[in-house]
Amino acid sequence: MHPLAEKVLARDMRGTARACRWADDRTGDYLTVLKDLFPHTGRAWTIGVTGNPGAGKSTLTDRLIAVFRKQGKRVAVVAIDPTSPFSGGAILGDRIRMQAHFSDPDVFIRSLATRGALGGLSRSAADVIRVLDAWGADVILVETVGVGQDELEITRTADTTLVVMAPGLGDDVQAIKAGLLECADVFAVNKADREGADAAVRDLELMIALGGEVVKAGVHSRGHAAGTLDIQKQVVRHDANKWVPPVARTVSTRDEGVAALVTQLEAHYAWLTGTESGAARRFERLREAMRTQLREALLDAAMGELGSALDDAAQAVAHRQTDPYTAAEQLVTAFRGR
Repeated sequence: MHPLAEKVLARDMRGTARACRWADDRTGDYLTVLKDLFPHTGRAWTIGVTGNPGAGKSTLTDRLIAVFRKQGKRVAVVAIDPTSPFSGGAILGDRIRMQAHFSDPDVFIRSLATRGALGGLSRSAADVIRVLDAWGADVILVETVGVGQDELEITRTADTTLVVMAPGLGDDVQAIKAGLLECADVFAVNKADREGADAAVRDLELMIALGGEVVKAGVHSRGHAAGTLDIQKQVVRHDANKWVPPVARTVSTRDEGVAALVTQLEAHYAWLTGTESGAARRFERLREAMRTQLREALLDAAMGELGSALDDAAQAVAHRQTDPYTAAEQLVTAFRGR
């Protein structure tokens, strides 16, 4: 076994930090280390924390750390910040709000930059998560950059996806759009003490209700919005095998509602690990992860083997000597023949 892998398994903080850096930079014997560590992974519960910028993800993550630590769990955090498309730098500032846990030996916080990767996660995030899993984390919190409706990589990486929202970040149309909201396992309407929190919760509940069968419609309102349906009084029936995302209200700056949120997260994990539907979902997530790994391995191998052939093909397409489809087919044929 690689000496660095032995340090990670021995829960050496410096060794674990170095292993994370190797995995992020893809340097040294990082593949050997990851291969040695993999048999010791698969025990951690990975929670993805995502949502719009300004929703309070970092502060809420800090409060989640505190709750899990009170339960005696070892916690790791992967805080991902966007890389500037102009300077190539990243401030890595999410961990600033987690300073209260820096001296705790059972909390490991690692910052990553996206390095231009799309989807809300960096390319190395899954590898760093495995290192922290082998380190002995019971819970791994992965806080992503502020994502949009098509940046859903976190849902393919985490066991449980927590989508954090805040009042005033959009109108009710956002609640019926496809994308990130459909991939949430648990919703948290943070900053719930602000005006508009009730409307945000109502819109989310309406969106969730669209995925079920309405057994009894809500009565017509006689209040300020006469003629509209009272969503709160309708009865919706969902598939018994399907997980229905709950909506929690939190005020993370005052530590309100966080314990109840953790209870809902734990309920999802119990469904995930204790039902056939949950097991099928975990297998599909692993299958997708293997597909991503294979895609990256093939791309790296092709780039290494083809060498200047890729540049020659690009030049031919630029001069209209061929089309990009034929050029790609020729490159695939050349790679297969090697």
